[in-house]
Amino acid sequence: MALRSADTYRESLRDGRTLWYRGRRIPDILAEPELRVAVDHAALDYEVGHDPQYRDLAVAVDPDTDAEYSAFYRIPRSADDLLARSRLIETVTALGGTMVTLIKEIGSDALFAMQRVLSGEKRARAVEFYQHCRDHDLAVAVAQTDVKGDRSLPPHAQADPDFYVRVVEERADGIIVRGAKTHTSVSANANELIVLPTRAMGADDADYAVAFAVPVDTPGLSLYVSSYGAGDRNQFEFPLSSRHKMVETLTVFDDVFVPWERVFACREPEIAGTLALTFVEYHRFTAVSYKLPLVDALVGVAALAAEMNGVAGAGHIREKLTHLVIYAETVRALIETAAARARVGQHDLVYPDPMTTNLAKFTFATGYHHALELVQDCAGGLLVTGPGGDDWDVPEVRAVLEKYYRAQAAAEPRLRLLHTISDLTARDFAGYHAVLAVHAEGSIEAEKMQILRSYDRGRAVTYAKRLAGID
Repeated sequence: MALRSADTYRESLRDGRTLWYRGRRIPDILAEPELRVAVDHAALDYEVGHDPQYRDLAVAVDPDTDAEYSAFYRIPRSADDLLARSRLIETVTALGGTMVTLIKEIGSDALFAMQRVLSGEKRARAVEFYQHCRDHDLAVAVAQTDVKGDRSLPPHAQADPDFYVRVVEERADGIIVRGAKTHTSVSANANELIVLPTRAMGADDADYAVAFAVPVDTPGLSLYVSSYGAGDRNQFEFPLSSRHKMVETLTVFDDVFVPWERVFACREPEIAGTLALTFVEYHRFTAVSYKLPLVDALVGVAALAAEMNGVAGAGHIREKLTHLVIYAETVRALIETAAARARVGQHDLVYPDPMTTNLAKFTFATGYHHALELVQDCAGGLLVTGPGGDDWDVPEVRAVLEKYYRAQAAAEPRLRLLHTISDLTARDFAGYHAVLAVHAEGSIEAEKMQILRSYDRGRAVTYAKRLAGID
């Protein structure tokens, strides 16, 4: 085992992987400025392991060998392990300006899920792959969401059979897969890619019930990077999005070979749904953990803007701040409760309480856009009408801005704060966060379904019958 440095991680991405960005083939992700931002942001997952301030949180020790490894890969065995994982995810996301890094978070979610669900030889493969990722301190992405085509049809009935990733051939040494996944976070700057089923499947969908892992530079694997958030960014005007970014890809498998030792499920529809859902049980807990810096930031910037604008004592501002505090602390309390209510699953792997995890995610998602409205109301219209970084860089113009944009605070800190709020609530970085709030790690409807499924209605019904005197 060895904890990699951030620079070692960066250099590992120079492996000839097939990347496309804004219509161009990208031979070296480190040499593409807009993608380099995403790489440097993701490197935070490696930097914390070498920072004395975070070392106790970010580094775990194998009790059998005393070898150190990233705490992201610590298998949860207790509620305290889940709470520590949540704090680690929150800490790194806070360092990342409210943007999650995800290159170890999501991969470990999948590795835990596979070890819980699988059995026999396939579980042994999953354990071996987990050890490979842990011991080499790898960055691991997960491709779960298929492009799906016509969502009213199951995988086998689609007009194009490649709308879901499928097995097209079994060989003595492995399988050949074809198809595409979408919304694949951090795949462009990961080392390994885990592929999981996206849904429950029937017998007719057997070809699509497949789970495996491949290195990102595997022949036939092509990554088409989303251009959302593209463009040069002045750090004065874009204080968050100029330094922090995560990228997603359309992930295409064009007859990709996967050796059997990296195949975790092959034509097994009976476990597709369970594998998908078990991954989600871990990943929604991760999701809310990385939302905590964001909800805290919304409270902080709103309060500071009100103070700088001279309206902090106004009754309606205090009411808005109260609502923001209630929102942020409810989300935090729910995710801590999800860990405290931890359950023990197969093979003694502990997982967060599904009911409370989904309540946390639902509360965050359904309250997010209203929270943005409250922050914008506290901040004012300069979020979209204020001067930009090019103006501030010209001394003659800056003198005018310093004169007229002073309030209870000087112009510079006030404008820097307002640009931060604009990044968080009004620009494309804000739009990215807003869409993730609704759709990432499962839609609001998916969370509602899981809440209803997880609730023990029998207990409530039994109590109702007793109250009503029904035998």
